[in-house]
Amino acid sequence: KPWKILESNYLRPRFRIDRCELPNGKIFEPMVMEFRTWAVVLALTKDQEVVLIRQYRHGAQDIFWEFPGGVVEDGEDPLEGARRELSEETGYTSSNLIKVGKFYPNPANQSNVMYAFLAYDVEKTDIQNFDEAEDIEVRLIPLDELIAMTKRGEFLHGLQVAALFHALAHLNRIH
Repeated sequence: KPWKILESNYLRPRFRIDRCELPNGKIFEPMVMEFRTWAVVLALTKDQEVVLIRQYRHGAQDIFWEFPGGVVEDGEDPLEGARRELSEETGYTSSNLIKVGKFYPNPANQSNVMYAFLAYDVEKTDIQNFDEAEDIEVRLIPLDELIAMTKRGEFLHGLQVAALFHALAHLNRIH
């Protein structure tokens, strides 16, 4: 059953603590992060190479392989957000993007959803246009090598693995 919210207090914008009454009558105070919607793109070239990025993630204090993606701006369609992020982070574009998945990154304490898109026949048509905190390396990796990297534990970002699963399911590559 949903918990009854007795009170909400914001520590910062988008970060709140709720005082909740549980179905058993006990009081619990979970923290909720009200992040915006996110979108990522598994972008495939005509040669079945995936456009991957590598970037530093401060929470884990490590560098990760990821798909291009990021925050969908307020009022922006997730598909357009995915298209924009692909272009900004990599310089690659495609007119053929399709949604392959939607999921909650961490429903225990985040309110946002994440969309996974698959882009076909991507081409390098633009220059990268980073946000102020981005320092991104782009690399093309054959799709089969990305699957092997994941099996070897070299593709470690959980949300990216979820997006990969959705894309592989759409491509009928799950056996």
